[in-house]
Amino acid sequence: MSTTLTLDMPTTSDNLFLDGPFAPVGKEITQHDLVVSGQLPEDLNGLYVRNGPNPHKAPNPKKHHWFVGDGMVHGIKLQAGKALWYRNRWVGGNKLHKALGRPTIAGKPRGIFDTVNTNVYAHAGQIWASVEAGPVPIQLSDELQSVRHGLFNSEQSLPFSAHPHLDPISGDLHAVCYNATTLNKLFYTRVNRAGQVDKVVEIPVKHGPMVHDCAITRRQVVVLDLPVTFSFWELLKRSSFPYVWNPKHPARVGLLPRDGEAKDMRWLEVDPCYVFHPCNAYDLPDGGVVLDVVVHKHMFDTSRVGPEGDTAPTFERWTLPAHGTRVVREVVSSRSQEFPRLNETLVGQPYRYAYTVEFTVDKQGGQSLLKHDLHTRQTTEHRFGKHQKPGEFVFVPRPSGQSEDDGWLVGFAFNLASQRGEFHVIDAQQMAAPAQAIVQIPVPIPMGFHGNWVSEQSLHANTTKA
Repeated sequence: MSTTLTLDMPTTSDNLFLDGPFAPVGKEITQHDLVVSGQLPEDLNGLYVRNGPNPHKAPNPKKHHWFVGDGMVHGIKLQAGKALWYRNRWVGGNKLHKALGRPTIAGKPRGIFDTVNTNVYAHAGQIWASVEAGPVPIQLSDELQSVRHGLFNSEQSLPFSAHPHLDPISGDLHAVCYNATTLNKLFYTRVNRAGQVDKVVEIPVKHGPMVHDCAITRRQVVVLDLPVTFSFWELLKRSSFPYVWNPKHPARVGLLPRDGEAKDMRWLEVDPCYVFHPCNAYDLPDGGVVLDVVVHKHMFDTSRVGPEGDTAPTFERWTLPAHGTRVVREVVSSRSQEFPRLNETLVGQPYRYAYTVEFTVDKQGGQSLLKHDLHTRQTTEHRFGKHQKPGEFVFVPRPSGQSEDDGWLVGFAFNLASQRGEFHVIDAQQMAAPAQAIVQIPVPIPMGFHGNWVSEQSLHANTTKA
């Protein structure tokens, strides 16, 4: 049984990010009768939800940038070995809600733009969707309806990030944020387990860098100030995404003590490159820091519609020496890859396994899910079929697990043959084996950005209904 709400659908075009596995969908759907191949683990109980761009009206294909489409979340609820439902819902700022004929939602003003299309996660007993460059997050119900916008449970209204990081020990959420209209500073923001902002540090910068993500250790926050910056020229040309590669902007990595201020920061030089996503970071006994990242040689240099397809991002280990001034780089894997994840019970701590997805900016399938053993430097892989194009996969620990990699990798893939979505569950200790379970989704799930597993415990804590 399913229910659907049909709305406007953008037409396909010669813009890669409006076609094929990237093409937006025109329906909101609720599906309760899902076909499962294999066996879903009975102790995998909760919600997997992922965010991504899905413009609800056809944009100008010559100017449309993948990063600016209206947000849509896709979620699947699992319980006791069954897939209870799949839902997709547009993430509504009030501009989108007005366009959809829906009531506005309450909350603080959201800044210069209202799109929320990048990430979705749980914090303080609630589910939140967020984006970078300024707007506050939007709270979602446990059925994925937009509820309100605000800086969690805080009364403050500050820029926030698409990529906050949860400290699994303290329960605090840490983020390095920027505002598209404030080019000379970044904001380190800490949100406690109750959803209250309890620390903000303003970090001076130049040129308005695009800081997509950050990392934390037990003692420090890692700040990436890299040469993709705001462009007034692109703004004057009415580009939908005014950030470009800027070779005049020095590339550097900063270390901010978690209880310190901007004056306490230490900066280290690094060769010009761009990092969307760190995997993890941790402190060394001598005061240095290890930072594992996916590295692009450049970004937004020639393409004005999305990431360049020729950068072949690699997985690297960066060492930030305790007494040096320059980052030491080591390539762990030279295969083109993105979306690094780990067992997030070890965020900010030494760890062994990192998981990435083979990355190609095209309409081809057959990519692999990679598991990097950072002790042995060996990489194993789970191969998808030639018709399957996987997105980000996240690691879910087995409740009774005894080792770091005892759990599952879960995520969506786009089936190029059926033009439909699939949800895959893969045993992280058996990467070469077929998927443990595949749930067939009755509609396409376009290639998107980031998602997370929201445990049953987190869902019980979120009692807001839409």
